[in-house]
Amino acid sequence: RVLNNIALILAIIGGINWGSIGLFKFDIVAWIAAGKTHLARIIYAIVGLAAVWCISLLFGKGKITEE
Repeated sequence: RVLNNIALILAIIGGINWGSIGLFKFDIVAWIAAGKTHLARIIYAIVGLAAVWCISLLFGKGKITEE
């Protein structure tokens, strides 16, 4: 349950970042990483893995609405 919540939070952060790129051409992750491309890539990878985990929430036993 905790891992599911963390994955959802990270996926939401990723969505907000993509929204800021689309609307304002501003990459929040790159700004936080302050030009450190390795750090930015790690953050992108973690957020991407969280999004993949969220796919399992839709189709697996750990559905979001399940208590």
